[in-house]
Amino acid sequence: MERRNRSIKALSELIYIDSLESFNKADALVEWFKEYLEKDSIENFDLNLEELKSMEELFFKNINFLKKQQEITKEELLKTQKLKRFLKN
Repeated sequence: MERRNRSIKALSELIYIDSLESFNKADALVEWFKEYLEKDSIENFDLNLEELKSMEELFFKNINFLKKQQEITKEELLKTQKLKRFLKN
């Protein structure tokens, strides 16, 4: 039962994280990963079929979000570096 409760909690948190704004969402996803998947396997989740489908959908959605967020962060970093170089001259 403990495994089931932990699995439901993980899914609930992932659903909540999906509703957050960009940078908060990215940070929350990293924390969620650290708590639920860094030391444990997804195979240890105890979810029914509908819950697994929901988690799968959120995984793919959030992977795509993180890829886009990575690009945005990369662009922002480049802009900051250019500005820094400009200010040094």
